[in-house]
Amino acid sequence: MRFTIVLLAAIVLFACNSNATDNNSSSDQTPAEAPNIQVTINGISGGTAFLVGHFADQRFRLDSTQINANGQLVFQRPEPYDGGLYFVWVPDKVLLQLLLDKDQTLSMTTTLQNAVGDMQVEGNLDNELLYKNLKFEMDINPKFDQINAQISGYAPGSPEHNQLKSQRDALLEERKAHLNDFFTQHPNSLFSIFKKAGQNPEVKDVRKADGSLDTALQVYLYRSDFWKDVDFSDERLLRTPVVTNKLQRYIKDLTPQNPDSIRASASFLINQTLDAPEYFKFFSNWITLQYDPLETTLMDPEAVFVHMIQNYFTYDRAFWADSTEVYALQLRAKEMEGSLVGNKAPNVSSTGPDGKTYSIYDFDTPYIIVYMYNPTCEHCMEQTPKLVQFYQQWKNKGVSVYAIAVDTEEQEWKDYITKSNMNFVNVFDPTNKSIYAKYYVDHTPEVYVINQERMIIAKNLKVNQIAEVIQRDQNK
Repeated sequence: MRFTIVLLAAIVLFACNSNATDNNSSSDQTPAEAPNIQVTINGISGGTAFLVGHFADQRFRLDSTQINANGQLVFQRPEPYDGGLYFVWVPDKVLLQLLLDKDQTLSMTTTLQNAVGDMQVEGNLDNELLYKNLKFEMDINPKFDQINAQISGYAPGSPEHNQLKSQRDALLEERKAHLNDFFTQHPNSLFSIFKKAGQNPEVKDVRKADGSLDTALQVYLYRSDFWKDVDFSDERLLRTPVVTNKLQRYIKDLTPQNPDSIRASASFLINQTLDAPEYFKFFSNWITLQYDPLETTLMDPEAVFVHMIQNYFTYDRAFWADSTEVYALQLRAKEMEGSLVGNKAPNVSSTGPDGKTYSIYDFDTPYIIVYMYNPTCEHCMEQTPKLVQFYQQWKNKGVSVYAIAVDTEEQEWKDYITKSNMNFVNVFDPTNKSIYAKYYVDHTPEVYVINQERMIIAKNLKVNQIAEVIQRDQNK
């Protein structure tokens, strides 16, 4: 059984448009001009074209216009578009990339058959640079593909492998020099800011005292430098894919997927945006949603969720949410924080079928399994017999079970105990007061494992995972 908890608009939704009054970087207050974007695509005759915008990882249709018989279309309106990356979508699924900043007057001419290769841009520096880069990539990428296909067929260190690696390194240097020319000649262009933000940092050659490569320090420095070329005061980058792509890689790929590492990486990043409201809002929402306990299989996602809510979804920081929304999120985090892995296990005292009170801390066995279930839950019906069998095998090996029924009726609970042969400690509190804010359950069955130091060492388990957890703890 899953307990539905509604994440309020404070965490689920964020605006597609910035609250800022202009679309400019902080260093330039020149107002953007009304757009006059003229596009000619030879080979198309009629239809509707759409201007598609970005916000973070979302795309949305912003504007539309008609294509005439000569393949010509124009996007015009009184107010400027926000600065960022756009797509012009036309029939036959052709997508033309378009960078917009202050200067929104330009003309683009190309063909349907070779939209990038035949593109000619007039009157706009950012898009002239964009298409020079796209044409360069269209030429160099097949060379990379050919080398990568060949190099996998040779053993590392072989002459053939080394030769191909040298060729690939030369291509990488060529690409780097190509971009650096743009960065040097046009450092303040949106194109340069956009492309530079998307580059990966250099991998540093750092050595230990014995001269061997310090890979752990390499990773640390790489992760620390990952955001150094992103200006968090420039909200235009939020209207491109670059920020979300970097965020996905930083959190999911470069950060070990355990709660401690995720919390550290999240704080390192978000704390850099405390004076950049739109980035702060986006990063806080995105990371929290990734580790919502209802949406991830990460062990103990509540640890990440609680950290994010308690540090960033506060009354003084969550400016996009009202006090009611913040209160609900803080309350949910409070309910979770007592039962995080690594915490001291809370005690519970509740009533058994015989009317007596039983407590978790009554047990003197090295390991205690806290099992929270509902008699009508389909998954509980599957897991309970397995737990009964597990207990028969492990009760003489220092394991006890404390089973807590939730959201049921007394007779239903007692009948289930008898029917399932649950010959371990069973308790039920119809008010749930005895477990509130102690052992969090968002779906049933929920399994916690407590060791002899009375620390929570695992949660969110299937019954068949309990033995492995105990054995791993014993081996420590």
